[in-house]
Amino acid sequence: MDFLPVLRDKLTAYGALLTPDADLTAPVPSCGEWTLYDLTDHLVQGNRWVVTAVAEGRGDHRGEPAPRDAEGLRAAFDASAAAIVESLSADPETPAWTFTSAMPRNVGFWRRRRAQETLMHLWDAQAALGKPEPFDLALATDGITEVFELFAPRMVSRGLAPGPAAALTVRATDADRTWTYGPGTPVAEIAGPASDLLLVLWGRKPAGDPASAWNGDRAAGERILAGPLVP
Repeated sequence: MDFLPVLRDKLTAYGALLTPDADLTAPVPSCGEWTLYDLTDHLVQGNRWVVTAVAEGRGDHRGEPAPRDAEGLRAAFDASAAAIVESLSADPETPAWTFTSAMPRNVGFWRRRRAQETLMHLWDAQAALGKPEPFDLALATDGITEVFELFAPRMVSRGLAPGPAAALTVRATDADRTWTYGPGTPVAEIAGPASDLLLVLWGRKPAGDPASAWNGDRAAGERILAGPLVP
């Protein structure tokens, strides 16, 4: 998948939510105590962070908070969006600092990671404003893969989550795809549309969401999902 156009599209869609009359104090329930301002500033800082990671090969960038007024925030967001798209337009094999050695440390890593990051936070913002949209099937399945190949093992290795005591199968009913996380024979399966499953894995929907169905030892499966699997 070419993630650069995806990233550009999702950044544009997010920016369109930042209208002059947008309520920047609106709570974002899927992100703890954050408001729409906090979520947007998070994306602005993340975009700037990656630009520095590519240009200077370091991950310690700390920028000034984005302006709190609607016009200034939109300008800061748009500038950061343009900067990261330009930065990640380099050859995907271009070396870059990343936060993991488990995957290639290059621009290609950041194209995928920021596309998925922006996708999820676009949903967060849409949900805060009362109009969340489901994810594209290909992006949702890739997002699930990213959780299990990158984030879940990293949470364990960093001591932020226990290793799973058993195995769980995750099955996307609209993609004919399955993922297994944990050791041994799976004790449970959670199945549903890939978009809904990705939201469950990222804690945006509960494990008992009606869009998902369980088979096997559900209690054990929910303990595995509770990990946490992601930061």
